[in-house]
Amino acid sequence: MNRLEIDVYSDFVCPWCFIGSRRLQAAVESFDHPDVVTRHHPYVLYPNVPADGIDLRASLAQRYGQSPERLFAPVEAAGRQAGLALDFSKVRRVCSTVDAHTLARHAQPKGITTTFVDAVFNAYFLEGRNIASRDVLSGIAVRHGFTRAEALALLDDVGERRLTLDAAGQAMKSGVKGVPLYVMNGRETVSGAHAPLVFTAAIERALASVA
Repeated sequence: MNRLEIDVYSDFVCPWCFIGSRRLQAAVESFDHPDVVTRHHPYVLYPNVPADGIDLRASLAQRYGQSPERLFAPVEAAGRQAGLALDFSKVRRVCSTVDAHTLARHAQPKGITTTFVDAVFNAYFLEGRNIASRDVLSGIAVRHGFTRAEALALLDDVGERRLTLDAAGQAMKSGVKGVPLYVMNGRETVSGAHAPLVFTAAIERALASVA
C-alpha cells in the first residue's frame, strides 16, 4: 500500500491554514486509499496574547494599515470555494493557540490528529468560539477521543505548554517562516493554501518516491 506521511505546520487562527487543510484533504481523498499519517506541528503566530485575546480588527489594521474588512472578503471567497462558510463577522478576537496545539500534539498517538485539528478550526472560524478557553478546548477534546480528565490535565500542565512553545520555536529555527506549510514524505513541500491540483501533484511525486 502506498504510504503518505504529511507534516503540517499551521496555526489555528490562520484562515489560510484552515482553507489549506480542506484543500489538502480534497487532494488526499482523490487517491486510492493511500496509507496516510498526518503530523501536526505548532506554529504560534501570536505567542504573547493575553488570556482573553486581542481585538482581531485592531490587530489587522495596525499590521496592514488598511481596513480589515477589505482583507476578509478574498479570504471568505476562497473559503467558500473550499466548502467553508467563513464569516468574519463571527470572529472578533485573536486567541492564544498554545493550549490547542498542546492537545493536537497528544492527538497524534491517538490517531485523531486530522479530526481534532479540523474541530478546533471549525470552533474558531465557523462558530466564533474562544479556542483559548479551557472549557471550549476540553469539550472539543472529549468529543474527539480524549477523556475529560486527560484533557484538563494537559491544559493545566505548565510543562506541556513549554514543550509546545519549544516545538514552535524549533520549527522557526528549522526554516519554517510562514504557514501553512506541508511536507510530504520528507521531500515534497507545498507552501501556502494552494488549489487541490497543486497538492495532488505533490502527493503523486511523494508517493512515487516510496513506490
